Amino acid sequence: MTVPPTRVSILRQGRYLIASVHTALDDSQLLKFQHDLVEQIGRYRSRAVVIDVAALDVLDSFGSKALLNLAEMARLRGALAVIVGIQPDVALAMVTLGMNTGPVRVSLDLEEALEYLDDLTGNGPALRRQSSGTR
Repeated sequence: MTVPPTRVSILRQGRYLIASVHTALDDSQLLKFQHDLVEQIGRYRSRAVVIDVAALDVLDSFGSKALLNLAEMARLRGALAVIVGIQPDVALAMVTLGMNTGPVRVSLDLEEALEYLDDLTGNGPALRRQSSGTR
């Protein structure tokens, strides 16, 4: 019996969740991903969610809308959402088709998103240095 590859992973890092989409998802898989992530936001009382789509080289209008809806669902559950890793061809296609991310924050990569969230939530480098006793 062959085990299917993991399509999505959701990892907890402190008060953040990091959700990585590893391969294209069909509509039902996207809806399950939404449900699972929103449920985990509540379970772990997460303050923010990073949705990493770097592995996707194609994102159709349903997928784009599902990601934006997911960001809004996270907000309604009290968590900030940042989408990272939008590939150049995906960005071009989204603009060409008239799709945009609206008020949803996007970042180039995971590192940039975590820095943004740390600064926004008061966990920035200066605060970390003070709490560890260094300056």
